[in-house]
Amino acid sequence: MENSQIKKRILFLALFATGLSGIVAEYCFATLSTYFIGDSVKQWSIIISLMLFSMGLGSRITKSFDGNVFKLFIYTEFSLSVLVSFSAVTTYYLATQVEFISIYIYSMAILTGMLIGMELPLAMRLNEDFQSLKLNVANILEKDYYGSLIGGLFFVFVGLPYLGLSHTPFILGFINLMVAILLLFFFKNKLNKREKNSLYTVAGLIVILLIVGNIFSNKIILYGEQTKYKDKIIFQEQSIYQKIVVTKWKNDYWLYLNDNLQFSTFDEPLYHEVLVHPVMQILNKPKNILILGGGDGCAARELLKYPSINSITLVDLDKKLTDLFIKESELAKINAYSLTNEKVQIINTDGFKYVSETNNFFDLIIIDLPDPRNVELARLYSKEFYELCRLKLTPNGGLITQAGSPYYTPYAYKCIEETMKQAKYSVLPIHNQVLSMGEWGWILGSKSVISKKEMLTRLQNFNNHVIPTKWLNKESMQLITAFGKDFYSKTKLDSLEINQISNPILYRYYNKGNWDIY
Repeated sequence: MENSQIKKRILFLALFATGLSGIVAEYCFATLSTYFIGDSVKQWSIIISLMLFSMGLGSRITKSFDGNVFKLFIYTEFSLSVLVSFSAVTTYYLATQVEFISIYIYSMAILTGMLIGMELPLAMRLNEDFQSLKLNVANILEKDYYGSLIGGLFFVFVGLPYLGLSHTPFILGFINLMVAILLLFFFKNKLNKREKNSLYTVAGLIVILLIVGNIFSNKIILYGEQTKYKDKIIFQEQSIYQKIVVTKWKNDYWLYLNDNLQFSTFDEPLYHEVLVHPVMQILNKPKNILILGGGDGCAARELLKYPSINSITLVDLDKKLTDLFIKESELAKINAYSLTNEKVQIINTDGFKYVSETNNFFDLIIIDLPDPRNVELARLYSKEFYELCRLKLTPNGGLITQAGSPYYTPYAYKCIEETMKQAKYSVLPIHNQVLSMGEWGWILGSKSVISKKEMLTRLQNFNNHVIPTKWLNKESMQLITAFGKDFYSKTKLDSLEINQISNPILYRYYNKGNWDIY
């Protein structure tokens, strides 16, 4: 094969690799932005838009460059390898030192986007020696776009779930660095001896830097993580869906998903007993139960206190979470080994998808999902979803959903109640003070028409001697239904909208809550 053909193929291989690393770099920054700033839809939109705009700036910069194009391309790859490799570890570290980490993340995204934007025009100019303009542009873009596809698949199925944000950026850095070294070897005639020696030295130093950085990345990220939590981290893992962190203080454990507290063993019965037992009292001995979420197994634990229950289907998106509460003995004790009980079937899939596709019917659906802080979660609190659940309920069945705080996010709470009413449920709002989470609320819904008075009467039949509980008793069953004087603004209530997939208003109500008070 002719030397020019070899060089051309090496250049195309380099463009495929840079396309791969470029798209994964965008996804890494978007994921970091979501973790540290929140609202995934908003942050992914901002990061992708910023980086595409910055790529345009990078392309523009190359217009004014008339020097050694090959040398500039190599330095661009070197810069990208270092910048991308240390993106996550520096973000985690600086998050403990500065208040406005968003400025750093956006700045890094812009700088990275500019360097990525410089790659294609420079590669096209290098390829001028081998192909006509028509073939040059088409082939360069083709290889870059193919690399982007492979990069996206790599990030979703390998990078994030298996390598995490500790090591994925370093893989990208090594890809950019190997591209530069490969090109240096095959295009060495474009450099004089001094330039080659200089670039080989820089490449060697970057190799050492990336190896050292990769070795210590876990420790740096753990340090950054630990400063965010007051208790010692005993477990952390990045799944394809979320970051899972468990901390421990004395004999109690705290579970966090994407930095948001899900429960503490210090007071979790104040949450899970209220989630399960009131609705079990109102419905007529439900036998087949569906839990959406609840991957920690605590809701299933409470349900298994009823011998009359035949089956519990637990649908949680994240297998890593359910496996954690099965395989880690100390965590499995929390749920009394409920997730391995013969009555419990675990299905790891999206709750909306499961309810849409299942042919099974249930006497009770328990929705124990994270708060509706973004559009993706808000659809599981939508009118359409509640209607879908209603179709899967038996005639005397019912549903209960966790609904956030009636005091810190009052209009989000009210929105869920009104949305369930619109989906034709007879509803009963309930609440309780959960010490680690503040005042918390749930909305209970019955498919059949039951008056509020009848619901309250049924609650009084609860016998905590027959169903053992740590906190809930007949007296507290009265307290959880009492809210005191209505403090909602009539003007805001009159303009309150229900949450729909086509109009996901709930997450906006939620994010406008008064969490600063808590």
